[in-house]
Amino acid sequence: MGNSVRLLLFVAISGFLASFLGPAPARAGGLCTSLVLTCEDGRTYPFCPIAVSEEGEIATGYLTLSPRHGMHMRLVPMGAGYRYIGSGVWFEGIRSQAVLYFGESRSIACTVTHE
Repeated sequence: MGNSVRLLLFVAISGFLASFLGPAPARAGGLCTSLVLTCEDGRTYPFCPIAVSEEGEIATGYLTLSPRHGMHMRLVPMGAGYRYIGSGVWFEGIRSQAVLYFGESRSIACTVTHE
């Protein structure tokens, strides 16, 4: 089977599964309606889950920093609260209160809401 036939077959199966299972989670720059960090800088940062553990914790996701820039984030186990880290960006908190860090020099207080 040629590569073009495989690609067409993959696209057809993916389209069928998407229509049956619902839309795939949004990636960087897309819309996401799961978690939103509403921060003191007046901006909102959607956090789109990719993988969820059996306990219901988001294991990985994309934090949308601007309309065309998203950051892959992963959960880091902690004793209390949560921390999601990406490349030079992370956020941590307890329940709905979080702090978003842009490197070591800039941090913003945020509230986490579910949409």
